[in-house]
Amino acid sequence: MTDLPQPPNALPHAFFDRDAQVLARDLLGKVIRHKVGELWLSARIIETEAYYFAEKGSHASLGYTEKRKALFLDGGHIYMYYARGGDSLNFSAQGPGNAVLIKSAYPWVDAVSGPASLAQMLLNNPDAQGRPRASQKLCAGQTLLCKALGLKVPQWDAKRFDPERLLVEDVAVPTVNVIQTTRLGIPQGRDEHLPYRFVDAAYAPWCTRNPLRRGQVEGRDYFLLS
Repeated sequence: MTDLPQPPNALPHAFFDRDAQVLARDLLGKVIRHKVGELWLSARIIETEAYYFAEKGSHASLGYTEKRKALFLDGGHIYMYYARGGDSLNFSAQGPGNAVLIKSAYPWVDAVSGPASLAQMLLNNPDAQGRPRASQKLCAGQTLLCKALGLKVPQWDAKRFDPERLLVEDVAVPTVNVIQTTRLGIPQGRDEHLPYRFVDAAYAPWCTRNPLRRGQVEGRDYFLLS
């Protein structure tokens, strides 16, 4: 008889009930797992952005609505919305209106999520010509991540994690160096200068925009945290 993989262990809700920047940094290296059929589709978080109610770059700063209610719930609620024609994934943090956007990730293969899971993610997220993407770029952006993992706004917005279907797991593979820099896509005059974006330095070439690309200067454009 073939040994079946053990189900993953979800992070507790208390993990998310922390300051948004602390949570954004500590989510790096954690693995999102979404069960589709019999497969756990999985990706390691490599890029996050923190958002606060009190700053102009956040959705919460626009005020409470039924659509934004997850942002005002306890830490560990899922907030999903549509961006550029695709789905985006966020987790509420400590304090009303504070949250972390999962900006990009990297496909994760292990005993729980094997080659068949990666194959399904590749099918979920082909390029514009319908061809398979390079696996390194499969989750390199907030909408690409959701498409690869099969995450949809109607299914998960304002929900809690479900250990049988959607969770975040600590797989005990640490993030050694973290890059801190400004967020992406924030309009001018909406606190675009705030350094609330965090990137796993080892995966910098495969995040939404490489903070270590040519022309970027440490101490001016980004900070390297150990």
